[in-house]
Amino acid sequence: MILSCQNIKKSFGVKDVLIDASFHLEEHEKAAIVGINGAGKSTLLKIIMQELAPDDGIVTIAKGKTIGYLAQNQDLDGNQTIYEEVLAAKQPVIDMEQEIRRMEACMDDVPEQELDTFMDKYHKLVHQFELSDGYTYQSEVTGVLTGLGFTEAEFDKKQKELSGGQKTRVALGRLLVTNPDILLLDEPTNHLDMESIQWLEGYLSNYKGAVLLVSHDRYFMDKIVTKVIEVFQHHVYSYLGNYTAYAHKKAKVREAQLHAYYNQQREIKHDEEVIARLKSFNREKSIRRAESREKLLEKRERLDKPVDDNTDIHISLVPAVTSGNDVIHVTGLAKSFGSLALFSDVDFSIYRGERVALIGNNGTGKTTILKIVNDVLQADAGEIALGTNVHIGYYDQEHQVLHKEKTLFEEIADERPDLTNTQIRNVLAAFLFTNDDVFKRIGDLSGGECGRVSLAKLMLSEANFLILDEPTNHLDITSKEILENALVHYEGTVFFVSHDRYFINKTATRILDLHEHQILNYIGNYDYYLEKKDLMRSNLTRNTFGKSDLPIGGQTSNLQQQETLGKEQWKQQKAKQAAKRKIENELQKAEKKIEQLETEKSELEEEMTKPEVAVISAKVIKLHTRMQQIELELEGLYEQWETLSTQLLLY
Repeated sequence: MILSCQNIKKSFGVKDVLIDASFHLEEHEKAAIVGINGAGKSTLLKIIMQELAPDDGIVTIAKGKTIGYLAQNQDLDGNQTIYEEVLAAKQPVIDMEQEIRRMEACMDDVPEQELDTFMDKYHKLVHQFELSDGYTYQSEVTGVLTGLGFTEAEFDKKQKELSGGQKTRVALGRLLVTNPDILLLDEPTNHLDMESIQWLEGYLSNYKGAVLLVSHDRYFMDKIVTKVIEVFQHHVYSYLGNYTAYAHKKAKVREAQLHAYYNQQREIKHDEEVIARLKSFNREKSIRRAESREKLLEKRERLDKPVDDNTDIHISLVPAVTSGNDVIHVTGLAKSFGSLALFSDVDFSIYRGERVALIGNNGTGKTTILKIVNDVLQADAGEIALGTNVHIGYYDQEHQVLHKEKTLFEEIADERPDLTNTQIRNVLAAFLFTNDDVFKRIGDLSGGECGRVSLAKLMLSEANFLILDEPTNHLDITSKEILENALVHYEGTVFFVSHDRYFINKTATRILDLHEHQILNYIGNYDYYLEKKDLMRSNLTRNTFGKSDLPIGGQTSNLQQQETLGKEQWKQQKAKQAAKRKIENELQKAEKKIEQLETEKSELEEEMTKPEVAVISAKVIKLHTRMQQIELELEGLYEQWETLSTQLLLY
């Protein structure tokens, strides 16, 4: 065990944040801390780093182990360049290298009687230098910075010239090259593009030390972690496995907790009815029995109803008008800013009911395409044709139509006067505004909060073509899942830009990859894109760059081949879904039959205990024979149920 937190308690005023929080981290283990915004995840990291003192509890770090911490916000400033800042983390190795060179320079001048001692010291230093990867530290720094999305041309940028996101990436790079035994990372994928996140996934997966991270990036956690530590309602719970395994296990635990709660509620209700009935007899003996039962009922430890944050909140999106089948056709689109050409000759089409994700590295022009489609920016060339009855709803964090003098509640109520107060509160709660938050003035909100209000308004609009730019920014995991569910069941059309790969994987039916100034089309979700990406990009590289050869807009043989692959995958997916439904139906039938036989068995057992039946041997034999038949039938059904349950896990 390399890190242990035992019974950590932390409150801010009268507000409890952590209560008896306990978990541990093994050497080389990769774990994630999850929970809604404000649950106490970052607080926990700060307590481990001794930036905050717990009210109670102990944090133990194994003797001699080093720890490194990346906070969400960095305050780097000064004249050092990006490269110099990260290289400075290697100062101990640089000092060793300089000492080795100094010793080599003066080696010939060492007196003979001191030479053995000198050489012994020299060899030990060289050995230590080798163990510290001294011969590769410069290439390590370059590799980390490149992996985090910096070009070599940017290495000489000074700290004071950097954006907040760039400063965070520099701080992450500096931390990674120090190679501590324990890495604590608070939202490490913020400000990284997809390729940089994939690089970081590989880096952390192969990292020799332990990693404890806070993240809302579910795809990232799925790739890296083997344990999830959940902060839920001030307490901490540990689950083995990645994020998907955690989500599945948590759902099972909650189901079991609900079952136990409802069972207890039924028992309590039954006891209360018995007590009331005994009292109604109005006899001394029955009243004493009622009082005795009441005392036992009062002593009984009551289970709290398990409630997940926002569990019962669902957003239903129904367009007021159905659009035509052809929603949008884009042909020959091009855009440059000065000498910087973002894209040219871009063609694509989107059809009713599709959910299309536009992906690509930072700076390739994804948001620019959304703005051009929504007529916020003018294209240099190209045509955009909207289909019949297409009504756009646009979400862009930079262009939000909100009224500063209104409260959040008024903003939604005025937009949708048909909604009840409860419905309005539920919508706002889905976007993290609860209790008195709904009465905040729009003018008092942060930029991220305004973005969430705008997204809530858009979800309630009657548009049938939603255009969304990074809709999951500033949302916690629960809110992302609510939004995912809403979009998956949306009857209109969606075109969106996102870096959230889990979100893309859950919602997208097609992906447009903005790569090398062109659009590559993938008929599937993010997993499908990853599977076909290298093939598509290599085809693009091999082809000449004539319009007819590019795999865009449904015009090339490459795209036709890909569409065939997509259709085959769709057929396979449908067949798989049908097979799964068949197993689920068989499982349901087996469960129903088991329930019927168990009921019949109980009735037979009750019948056999009756005195008037016990004296009739023929009747007893008949009942006993039926009992044996039921036992045999149940044994087969239980075996069938286990087999079907195991098969269902494969889907």
